[in-house]
Amino acid sequence: MGASYASPVAWPARAVVTAGMPYGNKPLHFGHIGGVFVPADAYARFLRDRIGADAVRFVSGTDCYGSPINEGFRRAVEQDGFTGTIADYVMANHERQAATLEAFNVSLDIFEGSGIGAAGEVHQQVTDAFIERLHANGWLKLDSTLQFYDVQAGTFLNGRQVQGRCPVQGCKSSQAYADECELGHQYAPADLIAPHSTLTGDVPEMRPVENWYFDLPAFAGFLRGYVDGLRDDPEVRPLVPQTIAEFLAPPVIFIKNDQREAYEALAASLPPYELREPEKGKQSFEVEFGTIDERDEARAVLAQAGIRFRTGKTLVPFRITGNIEWGVKAPVIDGVEGLTVWCWPESLWAPISFTIAVNDERGLPREAWLDFWCSDDAKVYQFIGQDNLYFYGVAQPALWQGLQPGGLFGTVDCAERPLRQTRLVANHHVLFGKAKASSSGAVKPPTGEQLLEHYTVEQLRAHFLALGLDQKSVGFSPKPFEADEAKRNDPRVSDPVLKEGALLTNVFNRLARSVLYEAAKTCGGCVPLGAPDAAAVQRTHEALAEYERLMHKVELHSVMSLMDEFIRYAQKLWADGIKDAGGDEAARAAVLRTSAYLLWACALMMHPIVPAGCELICEYLDFEPERFFGWGHGFCALDELCDADEVVAGSHAVQELPPRFDFFEKHPSQFK
Repeated sequence: MGASYASPVAWPARAVVTAGMPYGNKPLHFGHIGGVFVPADAYARFLRDRIGADAVRFVSGTDCYGSPINEGFRRAVEQDGFTGTIADYVMANHERQAATLEAFNVSLDIFEGSGIGAAGEVHQQVTDAFIERLHANGWLKLDSTLQFYDVQAGTFLNGRQVQGRCPVQGCKSSQAYADECELGHQYAPADLIAPHSTLTGDVPEMRPVENWYFDLPAFAGFLRGYVDGLRDDPEVRPLVPQTIAEFLAPPVIFIKNDQREAYEALAASLPPYELREPEKGKQSFEVEFGTIDERDEARAVLAQAGIRFRTGKTLVPFRITGNIEWGVKAPVIDGVEGLTVWCWPESLWAPISFTIAVNDERGLPREAWLDFWCSDDAKVYQFIGQDNLYFYGVAQPALWQGLQPGGLFGTVDCAERPLRQTRLVANHHVLFGKAKASSSGAVKPPTGEQLLEHYTVEQLRAHFLALGLDQKSVGFSPKPFEADEAKRNDPRVSDPVLKEGALLTNVFNRLARSVLYEAAKTCGGCVPLGAPDAAAVQRTHEALAEYERLMHKVELHSVMSLMDEFIRYAQKLWADGIKDAGGDEAARAAVLRTSAYLLWACALMMHPIVPAGCELICEYLDFEPERFFGWGHGFCALDELCDADEVVAGSHAVQELPPRFDFFEKHPSQFK
């Protein structure tokens, strides 16, 4: 039957796929779903088909802690009359998130949370182990820093209860919080420009508090080597090393030119520095320091003199603990008690907690997580938004490196089996029209539930995966949410979301129906077996190979383009072949044999993208899903899916398809 298909790429023996952690203060909007969860789900589904379901862990959960949750709970109580506890508030949002993910066919192996269920208990253990190991290795420092305090409210303010303008040079964000802005820039709280309390509107005071900090600047050399490796890897999206490298710049202070005289008066009292004059047209000159401590010493001198300045992106100590009550408990170290863990560091190791929790559910030994996170033949794929690259691409690699030597739970020597650095699959923003969508911003995006009032899940999944977010930020412009009422109601204005859906509801539907109706009509409810058309087999092998290459690079929009072309090819081969065959039963059987083979290939490759419809095709073709969607075949003929007696008989019986059946339906609202 010809040469068997051979994969052009190598796949890991085991894999973890993550999809970040949505905060437990809100439902999921389309950016969460289309920008992270659906791409991650498609990849996890592909890996299950490719290397086996038991070899894949697809994990996520609600981020139960952190200042956004505290602030959301406060508003829910004060503005919406919520009467439960903060734990009740988080659980209500978690359950809504879980329902949305289920509605979008997101096939997580676990979706609990950093403080929910068995996963929450495991997460506390993992958190203790991480922090204790980092401290034992000398990478944690107890430091007294200034935190915002609202005198009128009589309380320290958590990160989201303070707002101002970002102090990082070049950033124009006016939605900046205590120590990070909406774009992920990190800075000292004292540098926040024009801070005000969201509780009272007052300008808060700065009062000292003690917390543990991870010595991130000490890993500058390691991170530079890490970035060089990412640049040399053609399968890493350029956005990843570009963004990480921005934080590896030396510590710099930017001072406006009109402050030059005041600066000169105290320049001699600053730590050693290098002065760079402003480039033509620039409004600031630069003062570069050798270390972050020297920069911070200079900041204090400049601030005391009333000189306005901004800081540049650089590595700063990474906060590990915080002082709010609602959080994962920090272990008691050196007698320091009563601290909780800042939500960002614990969310970085939460996927390990979730992996362990899944393995516990499956009755595996506790140390089985090492086979997924530490083995040379395993890989971790983390799907994230570009705003989070500082945490996943800068802080996380350094934290992982900081565990060496030693290990977690005393089960592994990290010098021999270290945590593997992850493959960061960073997407650009999904815009709502032309604006960045954010639940906390001025542009309120539609939730997942609202989208499902106008589109089917599979229409949306196909559209989200075709957006090309690995290349640039892309607008999502669903017609039912068009602000211009005239355009919204004009039947002549097409809905861009339905472009990929048309491939499903028209072309793919016709191919699947044609094969099954023809089997019932001329072949007694069977598809004939044997060798398909040789040219069709070659074309299929080429498509399978290109599909694998694109999946290996996680170019999901290119996968969609490939499948658009291949499904249309398969449908045209059917239409042209059956027309030419006319009433010749042998010729029609030959076309059916080849088209059933092509339908298998189409369903196999589309399964990660639109699983429900493809599984219906498998059901009506009457094959076992594990065999039908597996990649352990030569892909030379449909015979490879059949039992020996069927191959001898030369036919495979299929299920009877009801009249006018749709494998991929339109949404009821689209019939007008």
